[in-house]
Amino acid sequence: MFVQYTNPAAYPPLEHSSRILANAGWQVLFLGTGALGANALRFQPHERIKIRQIPFSPAGWRQKLHYLRFILWVLWWTLLWHPDWVYSSDLLSCPPSLLLSLLLRVRVIYHEHDCPVSSEGSLFQQVCLAARRKLAHRAKMCALPNHRRAEYFASEVGRLAANGHQSAVVVWNCPSLDEISTPRPALNGGGLWVLYHGSIVPSRLPLTVLQALAILPNTVKLRVIGYETVGYTGYVQELKATAHRLGIEGRLEIIGTVPERKDLLEWCRKCDVGLAFMPKGSEDINQQTMVGASNKPFDYLSCGLALLVSDLPDWHQMYVEPGYGLVCDSDDPGSIASALRWFLDYPVEMRKMGERGQRKIAAEWNYEMQFSPVIERMNNSLQ
Repeated sequence: MFVQYTNPAAYPPLEHSSRILANAGWQVLFLGTGALGANALRFQPHERIKIRQIPFSPAGWRQKLHYLRFILWVLWWTLLWHPDWVYSSDLLSCPPSLLLSLLLRVRVIYHEHDCPVSSEGSLFQQVCLAARRKLAHRAKMCALPNHRRAEYFASEVGRLAANGHQSAVVVWNCPSLDEISTPRPALNGGGLWVLYHGSIVPSRLPLTVLQALAILPNTVKLRVIGYETVGYTGYVQELKATAHRLGIEGRLEIIGTVPERKDLLEWCRKCDVGLAFMPKGSEDINQQTMVGASNKPFDYLSCGLALLVSDLPDWHQMYVEPGYGLVCDSDDPGSIASALRWFLDYPVEMRKMGERGQRKIAAEWNYEMQFSPVIERMNNSLQ
């Protein structure tokens, strides 16, 4: 039973892990909620996966009642369903998952996709953080999306016992093997489609990308797939207004939210280069440690796209040195334009980058391989 106080479809690893389990014969139940921005996202149907969600509630006193209802709802489903495992995957799922562990002795896996951004805050946040620390030691295993996050997690929750039950495992946010695309069609005759997918926020898709397009030939176009998030509502309109001001509105295509990943990946296969930018000098631990945690570059490579990534040491080492893409200064339109012009001028080499990355996905960077230590422990604990 997967528990998260958000829309589970906003986390591709949850879809991958649940389908791996379901294909291995497990019955899977998701308990989640709606989510602002990501509410339209949904999983591809599977006969062994059931999804139950309660509607999203905006902030305020109603949300506090909503959260209490969620906890009672999770408890009720646990008593009804008797899960062998509870898979908890965000900070707000920690209090109900801890209660299940304490009261019902349910086995719990805690998979932290995003670190809490601050140890300070309201009384409610302090309660959630305390539940996270306690759950980290009661959980049979904890999963983190890269080694730096795992080290940070251990420093936050206290030393984890060095045994098979409470040690952390690292699971990168890779695509599944069945998402690797078939061979790409022929090159598109001199044009270049650049793709961005994900939450549409200035740090990931800065206006400098549009300014770079204005420098380049008309055959270079940008396709944007995703949704706005809390704090950045109206940014899509700002992108459109900037494109209009620069005279490139015909070269900006905003698709919006694509509910299912299979359709998202179909759009990816129609493009040539995937953007995966991170801001320099961020104080957010999540943005400092996104290599392995960000699904974007893995998704792009699974579809045979070359990458354009930020000029950050770990991104350069992971994606550029092995030959999967190029690096640029995402704050500098000229730097972005120079990299995109290289892709435009050398389409065969660009295609080889994507194909090289696609082979890496098939050989190692896939969720079946990443998730195998987790499912092995799950099966062993039931024997």
